[in-house]
Amino acid sequence: MKRTAFMKPITIALLIVFSAPAQVAKDANSGYVTKEGRERVASTLDAPDRDSRQKPQELVDAMGLRAGQVVADVGTGIGYMLPFLSKAVGPSGRVLAEDIQDDFVDKAKAKAAKEKLANVSFVKGTETDPNLPEGAVDVELALDSYHHYDYPEKMLAALHRALKPGGRLVIVEYYKRPDAMPGGRAMTHIRLDEADVIKEIEANSFKLVSTREHIKGSQYMAVFEKK
Repeated sequence: MKRTAFMKPITIALLIVFSAPAQVAKDANSGYVTKEGRERVASTLDAPDRDSRQKPQELVDAMGLRAGQVVADVGTGIGYMLPFLSKAVGPSGRVLAEDIQDDFVDKAKAKAAKEKLANVSFVKGTETDPNLPEGAVDVELALDSYHHYDYPEKMLAALHRALKPGGRLVIVEYYKRPDAMPGGRAMTHIRLDEADVIKEIEANSFKLVSTREHIKGSQYMAVFEKK
C-alpha cells in the first residue's frame, strides 16, 4: 500500500508534464511579453521603408485574391496588410483582422478607421485558436506569424476549421538561415526552415499547392489548400 501511495502522485505529475503541449516559440515571442516590448515591435512594423522591403502589393497579387472573397489576416499586428487586402477583395468582400494582443488590435482598428476600410472587421484570437468563423474563410494569410505559434498543431486545426472547402492558407515566412534576418536572428528566432514548415503543415490536413521566393534570400511564400 505504501508503494502505491508513493507512486500515485508521481504518476499524476508525469501525466501532467507529458500531456501539456510544449510552447515552441519562446525566443520569437520574448519581445511581446510586455507593453513596452510590443510598442518597440509596433514601431518596426510601421517603419517607413517597410513597403520597399516587404513588397505587400506584390504579395497580394501573388495570393490571387478576388472581389467578394473573405480573407483573414492572421496575426494582423498593427494592421499593416489591411489596406492591401481590403482593396483586393473590394466592397463585396470581407477582411477579418485577427491578433491575440489587445493593443495591436486597437492599433489595427485605428489604421482601418484612418484609411476608411469599411470591409474590415476584427477578431481577438488566442495562442491556440484565431477564433475565425467556421467554414467561412476563402483565404488565410499568415505573414511573418507562423514562427510565433506556440501551439502549431492546435492553430493549424483551427485554421483548417475556418476555411471553406478548397480554401487556402498562405504562409509567408523567413528562412531559418543566417542571412534571412538582420544580425543572424533567424537562427534562433525561426523554428523551422521552409521544408520542415511544409512538412508540418501538410501533416495537419493541408496540401501544398505552390511555393515561391517572396524576398530574395529572406522570405518565401507557401500556399496550401484545405484537404
